[in-house]
Amino acid sequence: MNTTTLTEHAVEAVVPAETPRRRPAPSRTPFRRVQYVELRKMFDTRSGFWLMASIVITSVIATVVTVLAGDRDTLTFDSFAAAVGSPMSIILPIIGVLAVTSEWSQRTSLTTFTLVPGRSRVLTAKLANTLLIGFLGMVIALGVGALGNLVCSMITGVDAQWDISAATFAQIVLANELGMLLGFALGLLFRSSPAAIVGYFVVNLVLPGLSGALASAQQWWADNAGWFDLNQSRFLLFDSTLTGQEWAQLGVTTALWIVLPLLVGTRLVLRSEVK
Repeated sequence: MNTTTLTEHAVEAVVPAETPRRRPAPSRTPFRRVQYVELRKMFDTRSGFWLMASIVITSVIATVVTVLAGDRDTLTFDSFAAAVGSPMSIILPIIGVLAVTSEWSQRTSLTTFTLVPGRSRVLTAKLANTLLIGFLGMVIALGVGALGNLVCSMITGVDAQWDISAATFAQIVLANELGMLLGFALGLLFRSSPAAIVGYFVVNLVLPGLSGALASAQQWWADNAGWFDLNQSRFLLFDSTLTGQEWAQLGVTTALWIVLPLLVGTRLVLRSEVK
């Protein structure tokens, strides 16, 4: 054994082998933070901000037009609610669509799912924010309508008529939330803002006309359209108290047009490759 070999063994004996450093695993991002970030993303862009602002803007415009153009002696809170509810039924579902499709149109999906690998948590946060905005939007809209009802009462000197009960208000909120869920489901299916928005208007504007034409030609469809036509059953929530059969029809059409696309779209998002 030569001197070099002895020296190497001596160095190995003195210097211990380096142990691998173990970095602590980062803690999981709290769901509340994920939901807050997703909520901010819905307001950060110009389109998102003005879409949210349009809830208040259209409510004020609809209320002013109702006061100026309507018969002030016969106006009630229901009149203002109907005037405000019409633009809300269009704006709120678009918010539901953009809550999902903005990730792909702005190419932020890769960043989002890298920071939060659990895609289901991101989708749950988006869904919760969508429903929250739908509820708050209706509260703001009906609040503006209530203010218009009071102003109209002061102008005419007639007592304000508050003819919307809590149950009726709950039905109106449910109808609009179902519209937002439909937009959210279409957003998951198409992951494209134009395609999902067009799909929503086809479901809400084209299919009701086709259903009406089919009902006038086929008595069977006229008697059973409520089991297949989401709009026919959903729009009853705005106007009247539903019977047991009408609630059942609403449940069936909701499962067909909202729950099923929502499940399929969620599966596509969870399994698709993000680029």
